[in-house]
Amino acid sequence: MITEYGYDVFFTIAAICFAVVVGSYFFVEQPLLKYLIIAAAFCFFLFTLNFFRDPGRKTPQGNNLIISPADGTIVAIKDVIENDYLKTGAVQISIFMSPLNVHVNRIPVSGKVEYFRYVKGEYFAAFEEKASLKNEQTHIGINTGTFKVFFKQIAGFIARRIVCTAKIGDTVTAGNRFGMIKFGSRVDVFVPKNSDIKVSMNDKTVAGETVLAVVP
Repeated sequence: MITEYGYDVFFTIAAICFAVVVGSYFFVEQPLLKYLIIAAAFCFFLFTLNFFRDPGRKTPQGNNLIISPADGTIVAIKDVIENDYLKTGAVQISIFMSPLNVHVNRIPVSGKVEYFRYVKGEYFAAFEEKASLKNEQTHIGINTGTFKVFFKQIAGFIARRIVCTAKIGDTVTAGNRFGMIKFGSRVDVFVPKNSDIKVSMNDKTVAGETVLAVVP
């Protein structure tokens, strides 16, 4: 299934690939060049299809669980002071999403969206630490009723568009889709400092399924 957040890009690229294949077939005379162009267009279409896929997920149940909002690799786990929403000490868990990962993002905890901010920024490689501070990003804060979680969608070097449907006042459910970052990105999650962290550096995460932390 193709994610609704990527219909515009997916169908545009699909149309371009189709036009390239048809044009090459009828107008390129050299057989080798013709089939190289067709193969390249087909491979690019398959890459796009893979990027915008949106598989179903089964989210673990538990009011004290913090679920991964992204597919990817853990690139940072560290103690920080979070001054935007939590305004206290927290543990930052950063997930790098490569172009081969599913890029649909999912809500990490059930609760009410209390904070949202869009930050226009730059486009450093998403695995670099400075991307967390300087890249284009959205900030989202959710109050579960017993604790708060803050997270960022951060655009990467290739990504040029963040999609986020969450807004202040929304009641959200852990595991539900809320957006995506197109073509390579990162998500930073800030959890309560007393949380029991369940992931380690370089672990692979699955959005909507992997438990990042448990809050006592």
